[in-house]
Amino acid sequence: MNLTGKIGLVIVVGLLLVALVGPFFIPLERVTFQDLERSFDPPSWQHPMGLDENGRDILARVVYGARISLSVGVTVVVISATVGLLLGLLSGYAGGWVDRFISGFWFNVFLAFPGILLAIATVAFLGASLANLIFALCVIGWVGYARLIRAQVLKVREYDFVTAARALGASDLRILFRHILPNAVQPLIVQASLGMAGAILAEASLSFLGLGIPPPMPSWGAMLSDARTHFASGWHLTVFPAAMITLTVLGFNLLGDGLREWLDPRQRPR
Repeated sequence: MNLTGKIGLVIVVGLLLVALVGPFFIPLERVTFQDLERSFDPPSWQHPMGLDENGRDILARVVYGARISLSVGVTVVVISATVGLLLGLLSGYAGGWVDRFISGFWFNVFLAFPGILLAIATVAFLGASLANLIFALCVIGWVGYARLIRAQVLKVREYDFVTAARALGASDLRILFRHILPNAVQPLIVQASLGMAGAILAEASLSFLGLGIPPPMPSWGAMLSDARTHFASGWHLTVFPAAMITLTVLGFNLLGDGLREWLDPRQRPR
């Protein structure tokens, strides 16, 4: 893996440690505890990221916001990749009217709508909650994985070893999962890493618009939304959540670029 991929891996591992280990050192009560007399306090030794407009500890809210953002990202990527993998395998291997129906109709139906607008409409219709947010992001996320796997299957199914397995009487399921899938899944791993960044950014965008996790649980996007009118009186309300979003998206993008080079022998340096 190249240097940028290693940097991305370090960032991602650090964020996972913050999300997993942080709550053991920061009790949940600090997320909602309000000290209105100390609202907008700047960073200090007691509160390294300061206090927000309601006197709540920003560090505690950022840590618990990391848990929500990463859990949403992982759940969305796992569900979207699984659905996209199955439909992409079926469409690419079956061909004919099955391929025309799945790739020619369903793919185009979902691609006809701007993804974030479809997610906004879905959450606005169903109501703001964690489950509805994940569902909305899965609705717009599976198509990219399905198209990628379909393209890989269309290429791999013409290889000689697949033709030989078919000539030897191997079943379709054995050909799909024993011969085609292992040789077509590498780009999906890279896409999943990049998809984590997209899912986290989409969650922050929906939370910024008030369509994410309902209060009092913190979300980086909701924290930015609450802080946008208080930048003059408390710069730290905006800087720290925005820095976490930027760092998280950057880390997963760098990791995805590193995985792309590492998994593809043609891109490795000689």
